[in-house]
Amino acid sequence: MLIAGEASGDLLAAELVAALRAQLPASNSQLPASPVFFGAGGAKMAAAGVELAFDLTQHSVIGITDVLKKYFEFRRLFNQLLALAIKRQPDVVIGIDFGGFNLRFGQAVKKYVRENPFSTWKPKIVQFVSPQVWASRPGRADKLARDYDLLLSIFPFEKDWYAKRVPSLRVEFVGHPMVERMRKSELRMQKLENSATPKILLLPGSRKGELQRHLPVMLGALKLIQEKMPAAKAKMVLPNPALMQLAKSLGAGMEIQIGELPWALAESNVAIASTGTVTMECAFFGVPTVTLYKTSWLTYQIARRIVTVKSLTMPNLLADETVYPEFIQNDATPENLSRAVLELLQDQIRRELIKLQLAKIILSLGEPGAASRAADAVMSLFA
Repeated sequence: MLIAGEASGDLLAAELVAALRAQLPASNSQLPASPVFFGAGGAKMAAAGVELAFDLTQHSVIGITDVLKKYFEFRRLFNQLLALAIKRQPDVVIGIDFGGFNLRFGQAVKKYVRENPFSTWKPKIVQFVSPQVWASRPGRADKLARDYDLLLSIFPFEKDWYAKRVPSLRVEFVGHPMVERMRKSELRMQKLENSATPKILLLPGSRKGELQRHLPVMLGALKLIQEKMPAAKAKMVLPNPALMQLAKSLGAGMEIQIGELPWALAESNVAIASTGTVTMECAFFGVPTVTLYKTSWLTYQIARRIVTVKSLTMPNLLADETVYPEFIQNDATPENLSRAVLELLQDQIRRELIKLQLAKIILSLGEPGAASRAADAVMSLFA
């Protein structure tokens, strides 16, 4: 059983399913040679042959406010999946990212097993992509250690972090899946800057709420940039057509591309991006990026009291320094963003230095083959 609640997790789950299918026929494990995959996710999981109870990626939310608005809907979906798990009794339950939902789900499954000691169902519980307990609420690591059989990490520092706090939890660093995906494309090697026509890429996010909060600020910044640099061209990349319609309604008049982010990154000089997974893709292509994040007042007030890391931008955390200029909440203004972008566009030496920093970060993410290594680790639970 696999559960993914976001587009990035949907892709990661599909890759893991393919890797597990490739290994199971030759395996000597307790699992059947012809496995059945079911759960909740999105289109990529369905295409990989996962039987979906529903498309959970359509319910993706961000921040406390959005979660509260959809609390009863999420509770209904959660209970539906838990009933499905109890009915079908999978050998393995794998949560793919989406930590707020998946950690509670894994705990609920283990609670059911503990309360039914005469049941023959003894599932292994796995989480693929560590929840960011190292950034806030580190006490949640204890719950992971209590309920989880395996945690699959995609960032190199996480294994040591858990080893110091909950040594009983098995954590395996499998590498970042992006390395494998990007290796399949030669775009990275072909990347060339065109200084005569600066190209700015806008990456406001993959959720409706992110677009509504980030895009007005980005468009304001773009206007200021083009006032100072009229030759600058802009493009936006979004994950689906529905968000494109929202972007247009918010005033986006530039070219909007659906998917195929590597192509856009390969031809960009600078990006403006929401903090999140996409900043790692920017890093892989060596694109100097200005990052931002805005959320509701309530979510921000809670987060600023519990978040302990210096930055919300992963390349900055991996480098332990400010590689990408970052603007959070009230600091995310058109003036601040435009100033940072113009400084990058006008300073080629600084852009080259940033690219060198990014290259070191990418090297730290491991070799290609994260999904295969993750499948190996899952299979080892049944050796």
